[in-house]
Parts: sequence; C-alpha cells; structure tokens
Amino acid sequence: MILLYQAAEIFHVHNYSIPTTFDNGHTHRVFGVTSLGVLKGNTHVHYYRGYTTLEDGHVHYFGGVTGPAIFLPGGGHIHNYRGVTSFDDRHRHAYAGTDSPSYF
Repeated sequence: MILLYQAAEIFHVHNYSIPTTFDNGHTHRVFGVTSLGVLKGNTHVHYYRGYTTLEDGHVHYFGGVTGPAIFLPGGGHIHNYRGVTSFDDRHRHAYAGTDSPSYF
C-alpha cells in the first residue's frame, strides 16, 4: 500500500518561472515544467532544464534538481530552486525561488 501511495504522489509536475540576478545590465527568467517526481528518501524531487528568456540579444541554459517537497499549511507542496545559468555573452546569472504549488 505505501509504495502505491508514493508512486501516485510523485505522478505530477510543477510549473516554475523565476527571475535571475541582474548582471551585465539585464536580467532573465528561468521558466518551464519539471519532470515527474522522483522518490528520494521519504520525499521526492524533480529534475528541470531549459533556457532563459531572450534578453540583451542572448539566452542562457540552466538545469538542476529541485529541493525536497515543502508542505503548505493549506495543503499541497512546493519545491525550492537554486542554481547558476550557463556562461554566455561573457557572463552568467544566478537564480533562486519556488515553483507553483501541486496538490498531489
């Protein structure tokens, strides 16, 4: 029973849209949809990757693994994101934030 519950719980994705730091005179936004959940101990994480919004004539690439589920008081959960973009146009950007809640 527990394994079926855990499998059902991780069968979801999250949307994310997180601003980057202001570097080299501009900012970008990392955005997208995560992978399905992946069990990690008694919680789960998601993989994500993509490219930023086009600003100042270029994009950056990013990717990583979310933090574990953070349960919300009213139900559902979110995940933390933190990382650094690829080095393009002689600079990179950092980003940190959370995704949209999932109620699974």
